Order: sequence, then C-alpha cells, then structure tokens
Amino acid sequence: MKHLIVYAHPRKESFNHAILETAVAGLKENGHEVVVRDLYGIGFNAVVSSSEILGGISEDIELEQQYLKWADVVTFIYPIWWTGLPAILKGYIERVFTYGFAYKYVNGEQMGLLKGKKAVIIHTQGKSNAEYAASGLDKALRLTSDKGIFEYCGFEVLYHVVFDAVMSSDEATRRAWLDQIAFMASKA
Repeated sequence: MKHLIVYAHPRKESFNHAILETAVAGLKENGHEVVVRDLYGIGFNAVVSSSEILGGISEDIELEQQYLKWADVVTFIYPIWWTGLPAILKGYIERVFTYGFAYKYVNGEQMGLLKGKKAVIIHTQGKSNAEYAASGLDKALRLTSDKGIFEYCGFEVLYHVVFDAVMSSDEATRRAWLDQIAFMASKA
C-alpha cells in the first residue's frame, strides 16, 4: 500500500520524531511505499493567501494534493499544543484540503471527496488522558480532528492513537509506545 505521513514537529530529538522513524521503518519493512512530508523540514508555508481564499491554488499546494491523491493511507503525527493542532499542521489543512479537492457541497449537502482513503492519527500531549477526560477536552480533540476535519473530507479514520503525559514518561513507557507503533505498522 501507499502511505503518506504528514509530520508536524520541529525537533528531530522529539518523541514525535521517534514515532515517525519507527512508523517509516515498520511500513518499509513490510513492503509498503512511504512518502514523508515533514512540514517543518520542507519549510511549509502555513499562511493562507488572499488568492487562495478566492480559489487559487499554488504549485506547492498542487504538489501536496498530488501526494494525497497518491496515498491509500495518510498518517498524521503531531503534538497537541494549546489543545489543538500545531499551527503548521492547521495551515496545511487549511491550504491543502481545499474546496473541490477535499470536500464540496451538492444541493446544500456537504460531500467528502477523499472517500476511499484511510487516516491514522497519532498525537502526543503533555497532560495525562485523565486530565483531558476530566474537562471533556479528550472528546473535543477527537471531535474537531477526527470528525470535523478528516471524516468531513471523506477519510475513514482507522486509529487515533494518543500518547499522554509524554514529558513525564519514562524510557520503558516510551519504548512500549514505540513497540505499539511498530506493531501497527506491521499490520498496515
């Protein structure tokens, strides 16, 4: 299968980067084609231009859309910052998931145009799952990303994996999480 990984973390020393490396290695070991779009690494411009609001598509966005068309499965790897997606990933979605490419309206009804594609969402967060659950933010995060973005555009969300309290996690816990990613890649 063809796997696109959209990665949004600026530090190569981060746990997110370890997740990325583990996922890529596992997918390739199992014979999958893999393309990584490291948004910080490619210097992705997350700012929507006035011409894009009017429907113009620049070459950089056409390229990203070609990667999405190519992929069977798209994996998003990112940290939660300020209870949401990093700005660079939010900008990627705003610029790449355009009207007429990712969704449209027919007779007033919204249609996701990326049907047939699968999504895997892997995010890290500083707080524990219990802390997010106590305030309802766990459900809000899934609602805004899984339903409000990915399913809205037609993706079937296969998994939304959350690694919590990352900053206070120990080496054994992180190793177990990476083993989980490797296992998921072996079953992809």
